[in-house]
Amino acid sequence: MNLTTENIEVLITLCQSGNQQAQLEIYNRYYKAMYNTAFRIVKNSFEAEDIMQEAFLSAFTKLDTLQEVTIFGAWLKRIVVNKSIYQYNKDGKHQNVPMDSVLYKLEDESSSISIEETESDSKVKMIIKAINGLKDNYRIALTLHLIEGYDYEEIGAITNVSYANCRTTVSRAKEKLRLALQPIINY
Repeated sequence: MNLTTENIEVLITLCQSGNQQAQLEIYNRYYKAMYNTAFRIVKNSFEAEDIMQEAFLSAFTKLDTLQEVTIFGAWLKRIVVNKSIYQYNKDGKHQNVPMDSVLYKLEDESSSISIEETESDSKVKMIIKAINGLKDNYRIALTLHLIEGYDYEEIGAITNVSYANCRTTVSRAKEKLRLALQPIINY
């Protein structure tokens, strides 16, 4: 049986019965996206790797609690986001990551996006720099909202803030980003 062509429902069923090949196939399908999600929050490659591994272990041991197998990816991403935010808060890190490191990870994560023009490349670098230049709570809120696609209620639950506070934080973060990107927009 070739597991690479199986849909997620079949793979989850096989995982629940202890099939390690099915677990490996699920891992291979999701690990890049989960690593990138963790990296965007913790800004540390080694921690992102650890978080991703822990998230997969948690998911595989708790598959019986999954209500709908069709939402496995979203469920796994929520585990990764929660573990990432927990780790970020636990470490209390407020260090800057070298820009080259962030750009390397972002370019590596999306091989479907090719930047051919140097002008576009410099604009992308400026946007990434602007996002990373935001205060941590703004950066995390924007990442969860714009990149990961969480709504205000979900972000509020993840970050342990009220709905109104979450909306305000995202709104202020967007405004700060807009101001930081003003030279690019007018370019």
